[in-house]
Amino acid sequence: MKELRYTLLTDGPSDKSIVSILNWLLKQYLPRVPIQSRWADLRRLYRPPRELHKRIQKSAELYPCDLLFVHRDAETVPLNDRLGEVVNAFNMANSAGGIPPVVSVIPVRMMEAWLLFDVKAIRLAAGNPNGTVALNMPRMCDIESLPNPKVTLHTLLREATEWGSHRKNRFDTGTGAQRIPEYIDDFSPLRCLPAFNALENSIVETIQRRLWAS
Repeated sequence: MKELRYTLLTDGPSDKSIVSILNWLLKQYLPRVPIQSRWADLRRLYRPPRELHKRIQKSAELYPCDLLFVHRDAETVPLNDRLGEVVNAFNMANSAGGIPPVVSVIPVRMMEAWLLFDVKAIRLAAGNPNGTVALNMPRMCDIESLPNPKVTLHTLLREATEWGSHRKNRFDTGTGAQRIPEYIDDFSPLRCLPAFNALENSIVETIQRRLWAS
């Protein structure tokens, strides 16, 4: 194929940084295919749809693509249940046809968990690339069981600034978190996580089914 266009539909605007991860994964299997990504921003609509199947329909309508990624944080819901939700929503949205293939993106528990492995990227996102303070990074095997990965990540970003206590509390951790994927060149360490493996396997199956790599 000459080009792959994909759209990412997320739970919220802070999750659009998943684009960097998706680009990396797609390039592993389509190295010679230009990738064009877009984030489905439905907030500007007069009445943004709330039901997932309607959000999928509207995303496909407003952001035409070859592949639609649907992000949902697992939070306290089992991964397979979230996957089932997306499949059911796709079937409802595609009842009349016209919806591109859908791949689920479901981090456990939330997207921030997938950003907790690269100390250098965290320091860069905190604006202190040469920092020396020891950061209490979680073990990779524990990332998906953290009760609140977002709190863990934001705490690490504040510590990485090495600012004084009052100033570091004013650091914009939300923006910092969104910058982290931009500083990561290799997401392969995440392959030890079941949820990441599920995403990668779904991408491979879709590429093979659609014969995009041929």
